[in-house]
Amino acid sequence: MKRKKNKKEIYKEEKQAIKLDESFREELYSIGLIFSGLFLSFSLTTKSMGKIGEFIRVIFLGFFSNVSIVFPYIIICIGVINLFQFEKLKKFIKYKLSNLFIFIVMLLYGISNHDFIPQDSPFLPQNLRIIFRMGVEGKGSGIFSTIIAYYFIKLFGIVGSYILSIFLTIILVIFGFNISLKDMCKNTIDFILRIFIDMKKLILDLIMVEEKDKKTKRLKKNTEKMEYKSHEHIENNEIKIVDFNNNLYEESKETNQEKLQLENTDEKHMNIAISNCDDNYLDYLIPSIDLLNKPNILGDQKDKKQILKNAKLLEKTLRDFGVEVSINQVTKGPTITRYEVQPKSGVKVSRIVSLTDDIALSLAAKSIRIEAPIPGKSAIGIEVPNEEIQLVTLREVIESKEFAESKSKLSFAIGKDISGTPIVSDISKMPHLLIAGATGSGKSVCVNTLITSILYKSKPDEVKFLMIDPKVVELGNYNGIPHLLIPVVTDPKKAASALSWAVNEMERRYKLFAENSVRDIYGYNEKSHEKLPSIVIIIDELADLMMVSANEVEDAICRLAQMARAAGMHLIVATQRPSVDVITGVIKANIPSRIAFSVSSQTDSRTILDMGGAEKLLGKGDMLFYPIGAAKPIRLQGAFVSEREVEDIVKYIKEQVCNQTFYKEDLLQNISKNISIETTSEDDLIDEAIQFIISSQQASTSMLQRKFRIGYNRAARLMDEMESRGIVGPNEGSKPRKVLINKEQYTAATSDK
Repeated sequence: MKRKKNKKEIYKEEKQAIKLDESFREELYSIGLIFSGLFLSFSLTTKSMGKIGEFIRVIFLGFFSNVSIVFPYIIICIGVINLFQFEKLKKFIKYKLSNLFIFIVMLLYGISNHDFIPQDSPFLPQNLRIIFRMGVEGKGSGIFSTIIAYYFIKLFGIVGSYILSIFLTIILVIFGFNISLKDMCKNTIDFILRIFIDMKKLILDLIMVEEKDKKTKRLKKNTEKMEYKSHEHIENNEIKIVDFNNNLYEESKETNQEKLQLENTDEKHMNIAISNCDDNYLDYLIPSIDLLNKPNILGDQKDKKQILKNAKLLEKTLRDFGVEVSINQVTKGPTITRYEVQPKSGVKVSRIVSLTDDIALSLAAKSIRIEAPIPGKSAIGIEVPNEEIQLVTLREVIESKEFAESKSKLSFAIGKDISGTPIVSDISKMPHLLIAGATGSGKSVCVNTLITSILYKSKPDEVKFLMIDPKVVELGNYNGIPHLLIPVVTDPKKAASALSWAVNEMERRYKLFAENSVRDIYGYNEKSHEKLPSIVIIIDELADLMMVSANEVEDAICRLAQMARAAGMHLIVATQRPSVDVITGVIKANIPSRIAFSVSSQTDSRTILDMGGAEKLLGKGDMLFYPIGAAKPIRLQGAFVSEREVEDIVKYIKEQVCNQTFYKEDLLQNISKNISIETTSEDDLIDEAIQFIISSQQASTSMLQRKFRIGYNRAARLMDEMESRGIVGPNEGSKPRKVLINKEQYTAATSDK
């Protein structure tokens, strides 16, 4: 038996059926509207719709004239919106657009055809017939538009009617699209400004490509205009904004001449088809500048408002703490923006410095650095990080006037200062350089930039490199270039021998100078036919060397740092662990020029620079450069050279010498000989240590230290010697080493010998 349905179930079914009927009727209604709109559209535009179409055309044109063409599209839109249930547009189309929009269109069309409006009342029968006939012919504005325009013109006049139409249009847009007039004006102005900025960038790009010869003059004019426009007033204090991008493409005549010479170089040389691959380097060419990446230009318009806003906020913050100051100039650099603050009379500098954290909080900055005072200015520099860091490419600095005018073969590009000025230094004047910073701060990139810059300045017979890379992966790309004395040294034991050779080479050169009665390498090269090349010794990770052979490395570095300048030998020492056991007082005293990248603490900063500041750097090439003789460190954004660029430059150089190597064989043999002597020489304690390890059947370096009261280095060498003899196993981290033989086996082995 079937179960009888209760009243509730019957009511639900009836309600569902009604809903289906309503949705079906709604779809039919929507489809009917769409086809009605199509029929009306064809009736108004063609005469092929039969008598009904002709009748509709005459009626619509007579009453609405050419405005009637709007109706089909509105009807079709309403049908589509109903069919696909666009709820948000439904209400708007039906009530607002269909009424107010049509009214405004009819009013405007009627006013524009006011010449066809009769002087007396349009309601007179003869006037209605004339208006209807003219509407059908497409000359007038139809009966409805004529009547609306007649009364509006009579009440407000023609101009007043146009103004009222514009007002009604604005009302339609505001209520129809739910947007305020203020937002609409703001969006319109922003859109126009964006167009002008894009046009300006496009014009500048075209000028750069098509008019290279006139570029310098035009940039000077643009710079003057930008400086004139950049003057703003904040509470009667004139603030000058200096943007580093203004100097981005300034090039000297010498640089342009070098480029022309490079472009006009014989194709055989550019293709490196050199037939005579010897070591006199007469046909050697420095690498092409095209091997380096071009810089990217970023617009500065959006930053200008933010800079002025920060300047005003900075003044207000200091005023809230009772410090009266005025901001005279703002300098925008690649990494930071410096606000030059001039305190009022009676304000102590220490009061502003003590408000560092409060200023950072007010400006919502990651960290700020205060330079008090700026060297050469009666102002305090407050350095605030930019929202976006502008990459400084090596090509920018190498193409600069400063690099082109530097005559030294040991000139190298460092980066750009806050004002965008390229900074180029000379190793021969330093004469040694210490580079330190945490991992990822830009230390290795700086070393690569230094090497690459020298490769762009010197031939292989003018400058030689001795590279020591205990980390193995950083400097290996340079293997094979003719500038290298020997392949990149990666073994810490060999590194100590290489430094020992450098000391001997320095002493040999001083003997040559004494024999020829000269004081330095420059006097010797002028007097002697045999030219001595400058030697740049690069140690990429000092900490690794100090762990293995601290005494030998420290002694060699100190000897070289004290005496090697006149011999044309220069040290570049880099480390990522700026602690006093790595950068000892003796090393630091003999290396006066320093570069500090971002470090974790003020203690590390003091170890490098003898002052704080490096702990507030931002990383990614942000540095403090402290050359010999400078009163204070200079903040720079380091030049960036990618690994791909280095590979291309090395490939270019190696192809010029047909991939041959010109290593110093006597130096290689000397290092190998020293290593073999070290490995074959036995410690006096080796036999006792072996007996102790075998008897205890435990092996660790700390056990040897405690038992024989020796240092870690000596105990580690003893353990390595026993491992090489097969007495103990390899290191297993924190676990003790395994003892591989017992006392009987060792006794048998020694008795056989």
